[in-house]
Amino acid sequence: MSSTPDTSLNAARRDRELAELRDGATVDLLVVGGGVTGAGVALDAASRGLSVALVERTDLAHGTSRFSSKLVHGGLRYLASGDVALAHESARERDILLRVTAPHLVRPLPMVLPLYEQTSVAQAAVLRAGLLAGDTLSAVAGTPARRLPRSRRLSRQETRRLVPGLRSPGLRGGLLFFEGQLVDDARLVVALARTAAGHGARILTRCAAETLDAHGATIHDRYRDQRFRLRARAVVNAAGVYSQDLVPGVRLSPSRGSHLVLDRDGTGIAQAALMVPIPGTRNRFAFALPQHDGRLYTGITDEPVSGPAPEVVDVPEADIRFLTDTLGSVLHSPPGRSEVRGAFAGLRPLLDGGTDSSADLSRRHTIVTSPEGIVTVVGGKLTTYRRMAQEAVDTVLATTGLSSGPCRTHRLPLVGAAPPDRLARLDAPRRLVRRYGTEAVRVRAEAAAEAEAAQADPAAPRLDTGADVDPHTEVAAGVTMAELRFAVRHEGALDTADLLERRTRIALVAEDRVRALPAARQALSAAGLASR
Repeated sequence: MSSTPDTSLNAARRDRELAELRDGATVDLLVVGGGVTGAGVALDAASRGLSVALVERTDLAHGTSRFSSKLVHGGLRYLASGDVALAHESARERDILLRVTAPHLVRPLPMVLPLYEQTSVAQAAVLRAGLLAGDTLSAVAGTPARRLPRSRRLSRQETRRLVPGLRSPGLRGGLLFFEGQLVDDARLVVALARTAAGHGARILTRCAAETLDAHGATIHDRYRDQRFRLRARAVVNAAGVYSQDLVPGVRLSPSRGSHLVLDRDGTGIAQAALMVPIPGTRNRFAFALPQHDGRLYTGITDEPVSGPAPEVVDVPEADIRFLTDTLGSVLHSPPGRSEVRGAFAGLRPLLDGGTDSSADLSRRHTIVTSPEGIVTVVGGKLTTYRRMAQEAVDTVLATTGLSSGPCRTHRLPLVGAAPPDRLARLDAPRRLVRRYGTEAVRVRAEAAAEAEAAQADPAAPRLDTGADVDPHTEVAAGVTMAELRFAVRHEGALDTADLLERRTRIALVAEDRVRALPAARQALSAAGLASR
């Protein structure tokens, strides 16, 4: 889908669409929750021809959807657990993301699983068999080997060449396989929401559903501090870990997944990701995932969480120690606590299974319809968001009598999507193409227009950083001023947190956030928005 003004999200569009709803407009479907599941439901329904309003109490991808490992995976863990059906579903959805939905945001990532002396020949054979089964599922899903290469055994020398940071003593070789890597999970959510907006969906952030029933909700517009009744013919609750607060009878057992942010330099992990088996487990692994911005993400924990879900999940020191120790067990230079530049965690909305271990709970999604008709979708994982959304909308249609066209999302590219060969020919910096796809040209054009405006008005305000206000100049972590302005004008950013925590990931490192804050404030001010 090519970018058009209709896909742009901004404060003016938000005010206009909210006014229509306050004046009594009724939508076919109200979606509560602006994570990957809610945005996926909004796109599925709007692309079928239904009128849709999505409300999110904070911002797009505010919760778990921005705190994933940023992997679009084929379900090796599920194969190890014997859940072939779930692994097959993951492989199929990965193929759709790689080749249709978001080829600009998802790329093949080589991953190395090192084999040390403590890994027995039998254990290595089981791991290799699992990878071969994964290759079979990729082939069945239709993913060509040229897009996602098949796995193979590595010699000791090949393993060290791909991951030079591995410790040598005891290393016998390794296994190489490929997964899909998201450039940014929050950008996937924004692309879904904007594509839905292009199909007519109203995407309304800072709108909290305070009470919910089968015919709509009481909405608190937290940005303008106004309340109103939003009328709808059907409702989908996709609020993640907060779903149980909106619909009685939904019982969840949230699981905390923590990640650390390290500098990639010095770790010896740059060409390929590293996968480390967690001792004493059969199907759990820690990952070290190199990023294009020079950072390294390592994760992931799986710890049950009790009590009310917080707005922002803190990463406890126990998780930090666990991850640094696990990664350090296979590295020549283990990372210390002082090398952890940031940390983030999300809560998985797992359906309560009556077990003490969240690692044992199923990662399958579940669709629950309340007695009064509210459809709630919980569980699942980022890779299979599209399938979850399709089933949720199918359930709405089956239970309400609404009519629509068939599901189209399996062949519907998102804003910015294009085949890799077309992306390679774009006249734009590679970094922008990786994050914006075909819209990189628009971001670059926006920068040029901004530079011309600065030349025309030398008295225009400058960034308080001692540097010239050049929209091409890096603000922090590789991000430019033009990207912040683009996020305000076209991606629905309303405050500095939207810009630094979600439209970009600058705020993952505290000092980068401080450095970029003046630029974020200026981007908001230029659009007439108060700096919050």
